[in-house]
Amino acid sequence: MSIIRRVRDITLATLNERLEKAEDPVRLIDQFLWSTREEIIHAERLYQQYNSHGNHLREQWLQAEQQKEKREQQAITALKAGEEQIARLALQEKHSHDQRAVQYKELYEESRQNIDELEEHLQELRSEYQVVYDKREYYAARMESLRLQQRMNARYASASGAAQGPDSMFRRLEERISGMEYEAGSLRDLRRAGKQLMNEVQSGLQSSIEYELEQLKRKLDQKG
Repeated sequence: MSIIRRVRDITLATLNERLEKAEDPVRLIDQFLWSTREEIIHAERLYQQYNSHGNHLREQWLQAEQQKEKREQQAITALKAGEEQIARLALQEKHSHDQRAVQYKELYEESRQNIDELEEHLQELRSEYQVVYDKREYYAARMESLRLQQRMNARYASASGAAQGPDSMFRRLEERISGMEYEAGSLRDLRRAGKQLMNEVQSGLQSSIEYELEQLKRKLDQKG
């Protein structure tokens, strides 16, 4: 498994852990999508550079192969002409081009492996991005449905309260007015009782005064 792949696995694991605790999962998914998109752009740029470098290595390898074959033909031609020294020089150059071809072939094959791995990684990133994006759209739609449902519930709860409001309001008004009437009646009764008591007290006092007055008159009559 490549280093790139291990990094992506850790990132996905982190996303899964954070999604379980996120208050706003859509925002967290958006952050992940942005990060993944940046990685896709970087990987595409690297892929193009690798491809260009791989093509250069392939050209060098094929060119060395051509030069090797060319020197071999030159050595054969020199031998046919009896020029062994020239044939030896041609074979020496053939050997040099052969080594060069082997070296560039190895570099090219290594480059192709990296290119294939990077291409596979790019496909995984794009597929992953699309899957997460689709999930994002789904959860965004669910969050919007939930938000609208909450608004509707609040609205209908308010409307329901308003529908029951008049009865409740007049019931409370009736209780309040009845209480005020009871209080007013109680005060009226209390004032009546007080007035009656005062009358009784004054009447009693008047009787007591009249009694004492009669007593004083009797004393005066007795003395006179």
